[in-house]
Amino acid sequence: MQIGFLFNHDCIHQIAHTAPIICELVALGQDVSVVTSCDAQERQVRAIIAGCAARVRFIHIDISRLSRAINVVAKAVLPFRRIANLRENVGLFARFDALVVPETTSALLRSHFNLDVRLVYLPHGAGDRAIGFRDVTRFFDLVLLPGTKTRDRMLAGGLVRPGHHAVIGYPKFDIIDMGARPRFFDNDRPTVLYNPHFDPVLSSWWDMGLGVLEWFARQDDYNLIFAPHVMLFRRWLHTSVEHRRIRCRWPIPERLRNLSHILIDTGSTRSVDMSYVLAADIYLGDASSQVYEWICNPRPCIFLNSHGARWQGNPSYAHWNMGQVIDRVSALPRALAVAQEQQAAFARHQRAAFAATFHTEAGGSAAGRAAREIVYYLLQDKRAAA
Repeated sequence: MQIGFLFNHDCIHQIAHTAPIICELVALGQDVSVVTSCDAQERQVRAIIAGCAARVRFIHIDISRLSRAINVVAKAVLPFRRIANLRENVGLFARFDALVVPETTSALLRSHFNLDVRLVYLPHGAGDRAIGFRDVTRFFDLVLLPGTKTRDRMLAGGLVRPGHHAVIGYPKFDIIDMGARPRFFDNDRPTVLYNPHFDPVLSSWWDMGLGVLEWFARQDDYNLIFAPHVMLFRRWLHTSVEHRRIRCRWPIPERLRNLSHILIDTGSTRSVDMSYVLAADIYLGDASSQVYEWICNPRPCIFLNSHGARWQGNPSYAHWNMGQVIDRVSALPRALAVAQEQQAAFARHQRAAFAATFHTEAGGSAAGRAAREIVYYLLQDKRAAA
């Protein structure tokens, strides 16, 4: 069968969620093509699938000159280039029996561009945000999920149906050395990872972020790794379709750069390969699904409620039950001081949340399970069509 893997984004953070499946499908005798929309994506895919890259076809897609001109203005309010890549390459996608994607924009191929190809979706991350549980999920033929938490919520919302979804685990974990403990500072101070999201409503960056950096700059008890969601510093203007809000991101003042106890990384591969997650001692964040990767090894979490969310009992904020929640920067020093002491009360919840979020199975990989589910589904689909 002809199976395509589509990577159609501005950044590389989605790639590790589906790329590990490629070599597993090749091992099963499938014909696999990788479709990318920028050189950085292709480099990242090649690095992940080095063992089978020679047996994979790589295809680069682009948009017309007119679309590039429109994108200069349109990109401020919608992912125009991604949508144009889909619309202008429908003929290419039609060659495949199935297209595997890590995001939901690709559903436009079915909903608006009338493409008759099986769409396989693996969410890039395992978070709780409401945007991950939208009706658009219904357009996908097969949805592969990291664990029972996501499956149960999607089933309850009628987003997936029997025979068209499966729990397979988290392919990204297959390519990570989970026992690694990278060091980024030459001292023994506790290291805090600050990982704000980019959403202009949910993210703490807009109203508290600079205050957080200023506080860490003035003290010498902690190291800080500032590694936000890679999209935060990709754009100056951020639009939330979900919350109908637009905000402008300002630069980080030079006085906060080049400090020996603060590492600032606004988008390198280390931001997406769990290097900082494995290196730090305390997590500081808001809405990012990265916190679920963090609890692979239970450690203290602090969440910044910068937008006055009524989060208790809200499934979109379930991760905030795994640590302290504060609503002002002035509360940060005490939260940090008691973080290790309070972790005993949160560790059990973190372990339970990890088990519900990520399916694990002895003797097999998530990518291997995903590949088998894809092949099984397509074979059954072909038999039904015949």
